[in-house]
Amino acid sequence: MSVNIKTAAEIDLMRESGRLLASVFAMLDDYVTAGISTMDINNKVEDFIVNDLQSRPASKGQYDFPYVLNTSVNHVVCHGMPKASQILRNGDIINCDITLEKNGFIADSSKMYCVGKTTPVAKRLVNTTYEAMWAGIRTVRPGVTLGDIGHAIQKVAEGAGYSVVREYCGHGIGREMHEEPQVLHYGRPGTGLTLKPGMVFTIEPMINQGGAKLKHMKDGWTVITRDKKLSAQWEHTIAVTDDGYEVLTLREEEKEAMQQAG
Repeated sequence: MSVNIKTAAEIDLMRESGRLLASVFAMLDDYVTAGISTMDINNKVEDFIVNDLQSRPASKGQYDFPYVLNTSVNHVVCHGMPKASQILRNGDIINCDITLEKNGFIADSSKMYCVGKTTPVAKRLVNTTYEAMWAGIRTVRPGVTLGDIGHAIQKVAEGAGYSVVREYCGHGIGREMHEEPQVLHYGRPGTGLTLKPGMVFTIEPMINQGGAKLKHMKDGWTVITRDKKLSAQWEHTIAVTDDGYEVLTLREEEKEAMQQAG
């Protein structure tokens, strides 16, 4: 396995890509509401990235994917394709998974949105998935292993009675959207690649309300839960620092929450 260790200058460029990507989600916060279509979200994000941020939506054209983001609603696990016919309704949960390239470097992040008034069951899944992602992130530092990260995520998710999707994982990122290493969201402590400063990768657990089994749809992209129960995902791009980690795609509301927490 050949992992591309980023220089300080390269991480600085990735930090800028991450900052810009965080601003895309800030723009979406008031936009993702009942009554709009997932294609409306796609078009809004593309216009904002291209015209406001003078950047490139890195997902468009990657592996022949025709859109700038994935919109995964309710029981869609990942890779949901935007559709003009798919109208968001009160109570839906949706994951918006977006990539952005600026100055040759890519940032990747996703966020869950609860549309209108969602059920306590849906909110618990969304919140637990977020906690699981952060459990993995807080594990990151030089000397720990990828197995340590996966174990931390798995412990939170399965401890809450949920299942971890195993077919998809986080990944190294930089000039390419997908680089080594693969970052599994389950694992055994002390196993797998040992982290070093300069590694940059995503942590993006997909957590299912029911079983972990998946079904692939005929469009070649959309993946749903086999049992049609809800699924949630959150994602950040993480750099390994000399003494810990830096979340390159950290959003403003997360910065404020971290400051309040001390």
